[in-house]
Amino acid sequence: MQLSQQDLHHLTQEAIKAAKKAGEYISSYTSKHLKVNYKPSTSDESDKVLGGSSLASRVFTEVDIKSQEIILESLSASIHQYDLALLTEEQVDDKSRLNKDYFWCIDPLDGTLPFTEGREGYSVSIALVSQQGIPHIGVIYDPVKKNIYYCLKSGGVYKNDQEFNISDKNQHFTLITDRSFTKEPDFTQVHNEIEAYALNKGLKNIQHINTGGAAMNAIWVLENSPACYFKFPKTKQGGGSIWDFAATTAIFNELKLPAYNIFGKPLDLNNPGTTFMNQQGVLFATDKSTQQHIQSIYAELRK
Repeated sequence: MQLSQQDLHHLTQEAIKAAKKAGEYISSYTSKHLKVNYKPSTSDESDKVLGGSSLASRVFTEVDIKSQEIILESLSASIHQYDLALLTEEQVDDKSRLNKDYFWCIDPLDGTLPFTEGREGYSVSIALVSQQGIPHIGVIYDPVKKNIYYCLKSGGVYKNDQEFNISDKNQHFTLITDRSFTKEPDFTQVHNEIEAYALNKGLKNIQHINTGGAAMNAIWVLENSPACYFKFPKTKQGGGSIWDFAATTAIFNELKLPAYNIFGKPLDLNNPGTTFMNQQGVLFATDKSTQQHIQSIYAELRK
């Protein structure tokens, strides 16, 4: 079933409502004691929801599960009306995304680790992705600051219902990474090379953010331009999953900003073999020059 622009507009509004409703629920739990659980990183059992190799990809709470229930309840009518498939973090991938024209791609609580730590960087992420892996709708709700970011393909990007564009007024460069990257052997070299790049562009200094989940990390790139967020490829399963990047990729695409893998190719948002992104890495940037520089750093590291 091919969706019209009117259909997509309707689905965007439904996703916004679902994200806000789940976000309000998440906010109600920020000051309560949480039981933290961990997904297995590997398993041969098909009915297990697996995490990656990092702590951030394995941690989950009852809030993740309840948030997902809220979203699915809100979107259930649209799933039936438009014959949509579903891919969501806290549920086994049934591969229906490979057979239907579009699928809802949901992370009910992206950034569970900062959520459990009581710090910002978590969000609700909802996207609508075509069978070809093209995101048509992207919705991110930040429960901490109550900001909603959303886009419809060829329909513009909005923040709190106002048209959103990035600003280049900052006098510093913002480097955004996962906290796990700070423990990698290459971190200091990469940091220094990016700092030199920023100074060469006439910027005063570099600030490093490493506390958020994938969705807010990409949003912070937009809010702190010039900036970048990347994850280098790795052999271990992980590197985030499709639901971590689908909504923000839609937003970056609509703004005509780089949202690629580390080799400069479009992100594979409907890989039949896995939801994990570790083999290709990800790279979000506010300009082409920064994108190319990060790619060149990675190419040098591989030599």
